[in-house]
Amino acid sequence: MPLRAALVAVLAAGLLSGGVGGVVGGLIAEDRARGAASNLTNDVPSDTPSRPPDTIAGVAQRVSPSVVSIRGSGPQSTGNGSGFVIQDNYVVTNHHVSAALEGDGIEVVYSDGHTSPATVVGAAPGSDLAVLELKDPLDVDPLEFGDSDDATVGDTVIAIGAPLGLDGTVTTGIISAVDRPVTVGESGAETYLNALQTDAAINPGNSGGPLVDAQGRVIGVNSAIATMGTGMNGEQSGSIGLGFAIPAKQAQRVVDQLIRTGEAPYAVIGAVLDMRYQENGALISTDKAAGGRAVVDNGPADRAGLRSGDVIMEFDGVEVRDANQLVSLIRDRSPGDEVEITYQRDGEEHTTQMTLGSSNE
Repeated sequence: MPLRAALVAVLAAGLLSGGVGGVVGGLIAEDRARGAASNLTNDVPSDTPSRPPDTIAGVAQRVSPSVVSIRGSGPQSTGNGSGFVIQDNYVVTNHHVSAALEGDGIEVVYSDGHTSPATVVGAAPGSDLAVLELKDPLDVDPLEFGDSDDATVGDTVIAIGAPLGLDGTVTTGIISAVDRPVTVGESGAETYLNALQTDAAINPGNSGGPLVDAQGRVIGVNSAIATMGTGMNGEQSGSIGLGFAIPAKQAQRVVDQLIRTGEAPYAVIGAVLDMRYQENGALISTDKAAGGRAVVDNGPADRAGLRSGDVIMEFDGVEVRDANQLVSLIRDRSPGDEVEITYQRDGEEHTTQMTLGSSNE
């Protein structure tokens, strides 16, 4: 359902305002924490009181060395974002972070202050993800992706990043909702997320940082927040407890593609949707201003028998509320996936099979 009471915005890498989350410690429920962060051997700084790995503080201490701040290396660069190290010293972040900084050169900063130049290996604007390669990496444990499909409302999560450039900020909360359709970005360049929603405080600058579970596994990439509008000077307001992360399942698939090929095309159905449609479901456009080609010839929708005026009611068993949600569900899948579509035509319900297409076709 659209967030009508709040403004959803990417956590842009520019000079944006927002509050600062604090470090939270405490015991995680024993049945969830057994083996927490057991795959991480990052050293706790000698001047920091060490905490057991089965506490939130212990997970944060062992994950934080693998989280980096991302900034421009040019003297006039003022923006920042976050990222995290994965296997082979690649760094995952948001596309809107790397795109904003790439022109000035990109530099990453580790938690101990070590810096390294970085270059973009590949970027996926449609998924708001990018992968950086480091010129002078540190030897830190790579973070692992967890199973975001296993996340459920109420699970403990920890967000780590650099809001407003404040490196190493740790906040905690719970998963507030799963499969939350969120649309962010400017018109014509939107990103559609089937997101994990969290009340962990994330703010501008947290973009690209990890949302980890009680075992220190990345279950989401922090990407957007909802705000109540802008301040007196037009600046974006900070966290109101509505943050959104790209689920790890989608992020890992896209990241793997970016590392292999430098690009990650997203799934499409080959049809223009009417984003103004107010009833339940997603209407395939009937607007003839575009030459009546709302359904691409020989595209996925055309081959599945769909046509202009059809209303898609279910996508692979998930009820479709509106066009934004449908696009989010499609982006959560891979080109070539087989899905079942339920649609209405002239008041009658039909079901068909569809093979999803690719955005680069």
